[in-house]
Parts: sequence; C-alpha cells; structure tokens
Amino acid sequence: MTPMALEYVPGNRLTLLKNGEQYFPALVDAIDNARREIFVETYLFADDRSGSLVASALARAAARGVDVHLLLDGFGAHDFTPRYRDMLERAGVQVLVFRPKISPWTLRRNRLRRMHRKIACVDASIAFVGGINVIDDYDTPGQTPPRYDYAVRIEGPLAARARREAARLWSGVAWASFGRRWPGFADPSRWRIARGTDAIAPACGDCRASLALRDSLRHRRDIEDAYLELIASAQAEVVIANAYFFPGRRFRRALRAAAARGVRVVLLLQGRVEYTLLHYASRALYRGLLQAGVEIHEYNRSFLHAKVAVFDTRVATVGSSNIDPFSFLLAKEANVFVDDAQFAGQLRASLGEAMETGARQVRLHRWRRLSWWLRLRIRLAYVTARLVMAIAGYGKA
Repeated sequence: MTPMALEYVPGNRLTLLKNGEQYFPALVDAIDNARREIFVETYLFADDRSGSLVASALARAAARGVDVHLLLDGFGAHDFTPRYRDMLERAGVQVLVFRPKISPWTLRRNRLRRMHRKIACVDASIAFVGGINVIDDYDTPGQTPPRYDYAVRIEGPLAARARREAARLWSGVAWASFGRRWPGFADPSRWRIARGTDAIAPACGDCRASLALRDSLRHRRDIEDAYLELIASAQAEVVIANAYFFPGRRFRRALRAAAARGVRVVLLLQGRVEYTLLHYASRALYRGLLQAGVEIHEYNRSFLHAKVAVFDTRVATVGSSNIDPFSFLLAKEANVFVDDAQFAGQLRASLGEAMETGARQVRLHRWRRLSWWLRLRIRLAYVTARLVMAIAGYGKA
C-alpha cells in the first residue's frame, strides 16, 4: 500500500549513512566533485571539526566557479561563527538565513516556525537527506561514543526532485529577505534567485523512494500522514527511532491500534537527559503505550538524534522530522521514504544492533514502581509542556 501522502519515484540508488563518520566524508566528496551548483540546508552549523570541513569544501567549490547556496536557520544557526561567514563570502558562497529575527519573549506560532530540514544537493544528480546537522559527532563534551543519527545519499530522479525543492525554498527566502540584512552578512542585492528548477536526473538504480516535506502551506501533514498510514497498514512490525518523542493523540492511537491487532511495535527513544522539559514530559506517555503492548527501549549509550522508522522490513524512512508538535506542526522538515526491502533490512539491522548494545528496555512492572518524586516531576513536566503548546496555538496535537 502506498500512503496517499507519498509519490514514489523509481530508478534511484540509495546509500544509508550512519552518523557524521559516514555522512561528512560522502558530503565533502560530492561537494569537491560539483561542477555547476550546490544547495545546502541545515538547522545547525557548528564551529567545530565537521563544520570546518564542510565550510572549507563549500568555499573551494565557489572559488572554482560553482554556484553555491547555503541556507541556515535563524534560530538554530544564530551563533554561526564570523570566521565561516567571512571565508564563505570571500569565496563567493551565497548565504541566506531563514527567519533571522527571533524574540525569546514570544510563543506566537509564526515566530516559532523554523527551517529544520537537512538537505544537500549537488548538480541535481546527488542529494543527501536526513537528520544530521553540520556538527561534529563528538560535539557534546565528554560524549563517547558519538551522537547517533542517519542520513541517505541519493542518486537518480529523486535527487533532482530534492534539488527542485531546495531551489524553491531558497528562492522564497531570497524574495522574503530582499531589503533586509542579517547582521554581518552581505548586501541582499547580491543574492541570486535559483535558476533551472526543472532539472532531471536519469535512473541509476532500482529503489522506489519518495521525498516527503512538511511546510505550512501545501504539505502541512504529509510526513505525519505517511507515518500514520504505514502504521495502519503494517502487518508484522513497526520500529521507530526518534530523538524527541511527544506525539499527539492520533499518533498514539495508531500505535496502540497496531499493537492490539498483533503487530510488534517498537520505539527506540532518547534515554539521556538533553532537554529536561521534553525528557520528562514524554515519559508521561509511557504507561499508556506500555499497557497497550508497545515496546519502549531507551538509548543511553550516547545522545540519540535519529528520526527513522522501518515498517514490515519493507518500507523505511530517514529524515529530519521528530515525532512532536514542533516537527509536525511548525517546522519545515524533509524525510525520504524508501520502498525497498534491502534498504529497509539494512536500517532494521542497524536499529536492532543499537537496541542490543546501547539501549535498555522499559518494563511496565518497573514503570509502575516509580518513586512519587519522579512521578510528580513527570506530571509537572507534562502539564507545563501542554500549557506551552496551548499558548503557542498547537491545539489538540
């Protein structure tokens, strides 16, 4: 069954990349071999070893005449280092910022909309989509082993589709930003609207894949709807690994319904405390899911940043979208859905290894014996999170 939110494109070759250790060498190699143009979108762009590798590669490409576009989020990349900015602009890289003006004192929905996509496109023939920001795996002090995440390298027609979407967003931000400046960046009159949005790429493999986007216009629920339809149609197993898990009622209902009809439903979630409020608020959902027969495993070996899933070891998704109101209702996100047993099997095996070596299963009988203090903390976090959502206009998400 093909979810209505998805349009699968045949003829692609996909490579699963785990962590920055595999992602950044592949990305830099593609940038170094670019001939015409490059688009890079990222939420974070850190001043560290991986950031230096990517910034230097983009500068080299622009210096040899490649048309290079870098789109940063105004909140996630608010601390984008001046040394990168100066190096990139001297080389001729065009840099744009999505919604640069951020007020810490407002929760209005339009202020909270962010560009959370992680996409890179090279010559309309190679694309990268996933959850990996431009940040080193070991960026968190004392973190060993590395942050746990995935991306996909795409060759074929879907790479051209990713390029068209990247060019469309770049052009929209360029028009919206005209006449305004982000402090320290070049005069906006230097920004050029992306050209050639009808690029195509020949078939080069046998994978069927779809690029699902989330925005506030035509694709408001595409990623969530794709998840829900795949969960509803699953016959044997659903495995979801997600860093920030705070789903709405529809999503929780779908997971419980799948478990009730005999589907093995497995969640691999963040075990370490990264964002205190979300960490404890999400645990208010555990009891209902565990009672319904959903398995929950908490990844503790390092920080989990993955946003992936496998359905019946046949369909898989890798992308930037968490399962929370921020991703499903506010942020611009991008996920690749792959209808290919070999790819899905590879990702399923990787998740299985992570659960075996780096996670601990949460048992219902132990969850029922939580201390009163921890129960209170979880309840207060949940109520606070729901209050924040109501103020921000999330409704019944």
